[in-house]
Amino acid sequence: MVLIHTPGLGSRRFLRLWELLPDVQGILAAPASLWREAGLNAASIEALRQPDQARIDNTLAWLAGSQRDLIAYDDARYPDTLRAMDDPPLALFVMGNTELLHSPSLAVVGTRHPTPGGAQNARAFARDLADRGVCIASGLAQGIDAEAHHGALEAQGYTLAVVGTGVDRVYPAQHRELAHAIVNHAGLIVSELALGTPPHPGHFPRRNRIMAALSLGTLVVEAAPQSGSLITARLASEMGREVFAIPGSIHNPMARGCHHLIRQGAKLVESSADILEELAPQLREHTLNAPLPDAHEAPTEQAAATPPDLPAEHARLLDALGFDPVSVDTLVERSGLTAAEVSSILL
Repeated sequence: MVLIHTPGLGSRRFLRLWELLPDVQGILAAPASLWREAGLNAASIEALRQPDQARIDNTLAWLAGSQRDLIAYDDARYPDTLRAMDDPPLALFVMGNTELLHSPSLAVVGTRHPTPGGAQNARAFARDLADRGVCIASGLAQGIDAEAHHGALEAQGYTLAVVGTGVDRVYPAQHRELAHAIVNHAGLIVSELALGTPPHPGHFPRRNRIMAALSLGTLVVEAAPQSGSLITARLASEMGREVFAIPGSIHNPMARGCHHLIRQGAKLVESSADILEELAPQLREHTLNAPLPDAHEAPTEQAAATPPDLPAEHARLLDALGFDPVSVDTLVERSGLTAAEVSSILL
């Protein structure tokens, strides 16, 4: 608890201390010279000598609540996938079902501002994968993250949120209900940050590394070229995990990040079956609660609905629309209808 609340004691300095003396009590009792050898500055050393007892007491009081826990680096429950990292978290503050730290997971990430189609894809992929027993990991952010969590909950499956704040804070605030639903439906919320830590831009890339490490692979649904979700994909690739991307229209700026990933070697996926086929060897080790589908079967989430019987003019306009954005003039040219007819039908 003292180490967790020591300012300036990050993952790498902690690992250096652990290499010198792999015992928490030994580290706390060590001379200041050993702390300095590990790279700790004067402020960190003073914090080790004089711990913030009020903050520690507040943390202990929080941990006394239901479904709350602290899993430290030396805890047997600490995930091996995180322990193998170059900069593993010192500890994980968690709320919910800690067994999910060891379950087969897929990170589903993307833009905070998805298109309607992107939001639908995120929810549908997550719902189908969760229904097959895959835990859906995401970051509780707006957009794709929230859709992924909702999709898993709709399937009555498992979902895990790695957050860039203290685990006791919900960001954005409008996701409080979603956070409660995750915990109350056998899901898990995870953070390496101390309780009460507010959101900060630097926290989110660090939480992304945890998400990537806990997952068998990362699916990017929609992302702009500079999206933070590409950081998760890069980290996943560097860790030897699979990276998947859903292609989109060349006219959709939120598809360009996915197209970049595909050019860099990410696997193009059109259905959840594509992902399940790729991850089949790892998933079988965890005994999924449903057989893996044929990778070439029509995906349920992408199945095209049978169009209703339409008036002839409406059917002509529907045929003229296609899958890319078009102007009214183009629709007039393709359909043979007048501009007034096109406008009337569209309205």
